[in-house]
Amino acid sequence: MSFNQEFELLLRARYPVIYIPTREEERVEGAIALCAKEGHRAVYVWDFVDGYQGNPNDEGFAKRNPLQALELVEKLPVSASAVFILRDFHRFLDDVAIARKLKNLARTLKAQPKNVVIVSSQVTIPDDLSDWLTVLDFPLPNFSEIKSELERLNASTSNSLESRAIDELVRSCQGLSLERIRRVLTRAIATHGTLQPEDVELILEEKRQTIRQTQILDFYPATERITDIGGLDNLKDWLLRRGGAFSERARQYGLPHPRGLLLVGIQGTGKSLTAKAIAHHWHLPLLRLDVGRLFAGLVGESESRTRQMIQLAEALAPCVLWIDEIDKAFGGLDGKGDSGTTSRVFGTFITWMAEKTSPVFIVATANNIQALPPELLRRGRFDEIFFVGLPSQEERREIFDVHLSRLRPHNLRSYDLDRLAYETPDFSGAEIEQILIEAMHLGFSQNRDFTTDDILEAASQLVPLARTAQEQIQFLQSWAAAGKARLASRHKGNQMMGGATFN
Repeated sequence: MSFNQEFELLLRARYPVIYIPTREEERVEGAIALCAKEGHRAVYVWDFVDGYQGNPNDEGFAKRNPLQALELVEKLPVSASAVFILRDFHRFLDDVAIARKLKNLARTLKAQPKNVVIVSSQVTIPDDLSDWLTVLDFPLPNFSEIKSELERLNASTSNSLESRAIDELVRSCQGLSLERIRRVLTRAIATHGTLQPEDVELILEEKRQTIRQTQILDFYPATERITDIGGLDNLKDWLLRRGGAFSERARQYGLPHPRGLLLVGIQGTGKSLTAKAIAHHWHLPLLRLDVGRLFAGLVGESESRTRQMIQLAEALAPCVLWIDEIDKAFGGLDGKGDSGTTSRVFGTFITWMAEKTSPVFIVATANNIQALPPELLRRGRFDEIFFVGLPSQEERREIFDVHLSRLRPHNLRSYDLDRLAYETPDFSGAEIEQILIEAMHLGFSQNRDFTTDDILEAASQLVPLARTAQEQIQFLQSWAAAGKARLASRHKGNQMMGGATFN
């Protein structure tokens, strides 16, 4: 259901107070005005500085007086159909007089064709008003809206862009507000007089800025390659087979968009590296979600942030959404004393995972499978669950080869990779990287290059996690051996299966 359809439904159902969180004030007011016109309703717009605007009989009324702004609703005849848009009204909801007046109005307006609409850049609803207000999300501009705006701006420059270039610019603009799109495109026109295909980079920089301002998602640079992963052959084969699954040709073939992966395993075995490598290999933007940022103190704000995250990710699709250590965010739901906020956020999130049709590929990582709710592991949330364990001897050799090829490409043959792999049982990819750094410190402190012996010396000083967290690893091994997940590696290690370069 579109925003206009849902808003019209709320008007007809006489929802008295509607709360619309959006930064696109001008655009949402245009949409409200269109819906009101179709329903033959008058529109009154109020803000704190100028009072009511647009209606000559009430011009400037209730200037700097939010309580008086609500009183105008009662002054209109009972049969008068109207929508009252109150800008930034969330700032006054903590006032006892405002809160009481809104409650009284909510009761009265159930029998009248009038609706109060609060337009705000954020959700800030006090506890005592949470049952009286209805939150309605306003989506970011869709493909056709952006294309229409881009073609309008392009026409003003007398420049003819190919339809393919226009579509590429439109795709790069998805996820931005209409105001930001106008701003970045006019900046491009001011720079070189026309719109050009190269303006995609300018748009992407604006997008990074926007995502940073949301403080929910991070636009993460993905420079790691599939070849940077040592081992994990089953996982890499699975990813390579799906490299073209986001293309139009795949849609014509009948393939659905890939949904995502859950990577379970020991810390430091390459799960996070895999998420970055997927985005780089598939040429998709990588968004990193810190689930902790979804939670806020005010009633309804956590759920609103979750919806905002989903909206932004879908607007940026196709993309990779990376959720690191999802077990820490949603582990032990039953024991969290937050009045059910975590459960509601989790419910919204997994429902979206199961029902989403947008090409958002989720890569979630987890270290503690016991902490994950069973609903998250159900088929349909992810395309596959892979177990990433400690690297085998053969894979450790690959990992040393990857790192030393990067650190000492001119001197690689001087290192005994077979000996290094043999002498480092139970070491994860992250621990191998750490002992290489320590070996470099040894060589640097003595004004010489580091050697195989330096690496082995560093390894002898490090106690791997496989020994300090032996019980957890044994549980994970048993869980994977029981067929609960697909093995990421073809090779068997001494204690576990799997492997990668670093986390």
